[in-house]
Amino acid sequence: MIPQLTKAEEQVMQYLWELETAFLKDVLDKFPEPKPHTNTVSTILKVLKEKDFVDYRVFGRQHEYFPLVSKEKYSGRSIKNLVKNYFSGSYTDAVSFLVEKKEISVEDLEMLLNELKNKD
Repeated sequence: MIPQLTKAEEQVMQYLWELETAFLKDVLDKFPEPKPHTNTVSTILKVLKEKDFVDYRVFGRQHEYFPLVSKEKYSGRSIKNLVKNYFSGSYTDAVSFLVEKKEISVEDLEMLLNELKNKD
């Protein structure tokens, strides 16, 4: 089972997924101003390592980090948990909510349904 990440951990993972491999400095460079302290990001990377989300290769005194969990795998799990926790496990209710809040149009839904039908 994939553990839930904090917002800060997710943000670091987003940068790692984008970069594919990165040293601490590379991750820090991705942050907008005001950038977090180096120790903060270093600690987040250590926690991500403990949670088995990242691993690293050692180059002298530096670590080159890389993701162990794909963005697709984590995204799928996050969506599943969102639907389970906020929509009683009903994907229909989740999609209805998005349509109601005008986050997705009926036309977009029809297009998605056509794409799904054509995959068979």
